[in-house]
Amino acid sequence: MFQRVDLPLWLLILILLFAAVAFLSHFLFPSVRWFLRRRMERAVEELNKRLERPIRPFNLTRRHDQVIRLAYDPQVMQAVSDYARDQGIPLSVAHEKARLYAREIVPGFSTATYFGFAIRVARGLSRLFYKVHLNRGTVRTLRDIHPDSAVIFVMNHRSNMDYVLVTWLAARRSTLSYAVGEWARVWPLKGLIRGMGAYFIRRRYSTDLYRAVLARYVQMSVQEGVTQAMFPEGGLSLTGTVGSARRGLLTYIVRDFDPSKEKDVVFVPVALNYDRVLEDAVLVKAGETGDRRFRLRIFEALGWLIWILWQKLLRRTSTYGHAAVSFGEPLSLRGYLHDHPESGTDTLADELMGRIRGAVPLLPVPLAAAALVRLGMPGGGAVSRGDLAAQMRVLVDEAAALGAQMHLIDGEIEPSVDFAVEAMARHGLIRRDDMTIHLQSGEEATLAYYAASVLQRLEEPMPAGLSEQGAGGATLRATRVIPEVAET
Repeated sequence: MFQRVDLPLWLLILILLFAAVAFLSHFLFPSVRWFLRRRMERAVEELNKRLERPIRPFNLTRRHDQVIRLAYDPQVMQAVSDYARDQGIPLSVAHEKARLYAREIVPGFSTATYFGFAIRVARGLSRLFYKVHLNRGTVRTLRDIHPDSAVIFVMNHRSNMDYVLVTWLAARRSTLSYAVGEWARVWPLKGLIRGMGAYFIRRRYSTDLYRAVLARYVQMSVQEGVTQAMFPEGGLSLTGTVGSARRGLLTYIVRDFDPSKEKDVVFVPVALNYDRVLEDAVLVKAGETGDRRFRLRIFEALGWLIWILWQKLLRRTSTYGHAAVSFGEPLSLRGYLHDHPESGTDTLADELMGRIRGAVPLLPVPLAAAALVRLGMPGGGAVSRGDLAAQMRVLVDEAAALGAQMHLIDGEIEPSVDFAVEAMARHGLIRRDDMTIHLQSGEEATLAYYAASVLQRLEEPMPAGLSEQGAGGATLRATRVIPEVAET
């Protein structure tokens, strides 16, 4: 038993290596995992004290466990059985597809990624590109929502900065789980976005089984009270207007909702607008060609960033102007179904999009663009600064009569005109000769793009080429002055 045994050096190293792995996996790793888990739980407890809507246990469940729970959900299993029968394949093969779909959809929320990295990046990027404004009065309406209700922010989609802005502005109130398209399923965005709690959805190449798995995940997260954010339009606006809704996610939510249960679902309309949309040239071109399969060039994005950083290094205050976020009147799904028992998802979607349109904030550059359109600028000729100011004043009075929220420089017309003219000249939309304004050749569609948000709010016909759904819906009471800059 105690005899000497000779072993080759390589075999001894291999034995020691296996022994070290066994020690780590059976003794050290469980202890470290328990220690880290306890630290995370304490960190979440502290965060929940500051958040108006605490992080739900559903967010903190291990991703592997969520995948298993989703894949073996009774509704998913029924969909697996139907799919296997329809496709003529073994049940095990169909179920493996469902598990693959579940792994693709389910996020892996990380409090460190969300609050330690994503919020700081969102704050930095938002302040780097824009002067951000939020109507604090409308934020207070969120506090009236019952804490057990599932809150779903429904938003218009103007720019990819929408994700960044809303994530930052909601940081004090709740975490947000986004529905994200295929564009984000690339390295290194995939892991980062999944760690922020976003779930991926396929807009193309989906099957009945995939839609069943996705629907069940959305329903489970809503039932667990996870705060979500979605863009019902399904893509970036190519015209500057708030378009009609794609009803897929709304259908999943409404289909599984039971008004008799204690937990309600509350939709909160959110409207965003910009003095300058980063991707405007790409979006306008896509709107002209009718091809939504556009790609934003990385060199263009780097150009934006370099220009802004250069302005900061020169200690200039120039940015891409203002970005504004406002909230519409929340809609209780239980109350809506009680008042409209015969209504379907289409009617609900139209109501939500109407409330978003009514909440769209009006900024100096869109107001100036709408004034130029009214003055016949796309048809050629020149406009004096005085005429522009007078027309902007008319637009502001009309919008105020409709209860629109406006963000004017210091609450005044004159500085707003100066800011808008300077911003549009720097953008290359117009050129100035003394006190006369001329539209740059070839920028007619871009001018109409920026004017569209104002004209739609005023329920006017869109400029030529803009044919998305017209304005309407509920209005939002607001002021004419720029509200306090949002700080989180």
